[in-house]
Amino acid sequence: MKKVLIDCDPGIDDALALALAAGSADFLDVVGVTTVGGNVDLSLTTANALALREFLGMGDVPVTPGSAGALLRQTVRAAHVHGAGGLGDVVLPAPERGASPGHAVDHIIETLKADPGEITLVAVGPLTNLALAVRREPRVVEWARDLVIMGGSYTRGNHNPAAEFNMLADPEAAAVVFEAGWTVTMLGLDVTLSAVVTADVLERMRGLGRLSELLVPAARFYGVVTAEGGPAIHDACAVAYVLDPSLFTCVPAVVDVETMGQFTRGMTVTDFKLRDRRPNALVATSVDVERFWDVVLGAYGKLAARLG
Repeated sequence: MKKVLIDCDPGIDDALALALAAGSADFLDVVGVTTVGGNVDLSLTTANALALREFLGMGDVPVTPGSAGALLRQTVRAAHVHGAGGLGDVVLPAPERGASPGHAVDHIIETLKADPGEITLVAVGPLTNLALAVRREPRVVEWARDLVIMGGSYTRGNHNPAAEFNMLADPEAAAVVFEAGWTVTMLGLDVTLSAVVTADVLERMRGLGRLSELLVPAARFYGVVTAEGGPAIHDACAVAYVLDPSLFTCVPAVVDVETMGQFTRGMTVTDFKLRDRRPNALVATSVDVERFWDVVLGAYGKLAARLG
């Protein structure tokens, strides 16, 4: 069992990542979910996380809201990708339980402090909460077992030509996190854009009972599904990495986040030629797509059996 704390901004692919974690209960112990403003506003990401916790049968996992906006920059949102509410065409029952009291930053610090060396942080949204946690209590870098993020890219962007959305949404926070002294495992667009929902994958999702009410409309809202390709489920890659790192090829690198560039703000400038520099990241460069979907759909199948 691996303990994970998931920092997220649900978001369609965040929902699919949480479903993967919920379906992997034999291997993952989700000790908390924290939310951040990102794909949509904080009020919506938190409401979505609460609804997903109940729909996915995640029990009493605490959901704690965090930062509403970036440290310094104007708010960037992605409702044009995820829909006005954040979950596209998915309609979930209203949650019966509310969020935990307090702030995500305090929850991250206190949770890691209580169990040092045991909890992997999985961050699949803007890194604002993590940056504030590092600034408030630098020892979180030592207390975390690992830090795995979905974000960045060593080749290209998606929100603009240079930057991936999670990095562009708060580049200063991302810079703080990458410079904090731990090794950041970065699952960027270079691999996540290979983890796409094909027609075959979508058909396998259709057979998953009640869970398909989340998976199918979420996947289809993202883009056109064909036999050869379709929309990527980016954030699920970070959870899949925790489940089985061998799914990915990762290379040590030095990653710096551009915070000043007029056209490149949010770019993760990645140097694989370390020279005399100590790497601060493991950067994913490829993924075994067939095995990835075996892991993901296997976990979804287990969850579907529980949910009915």
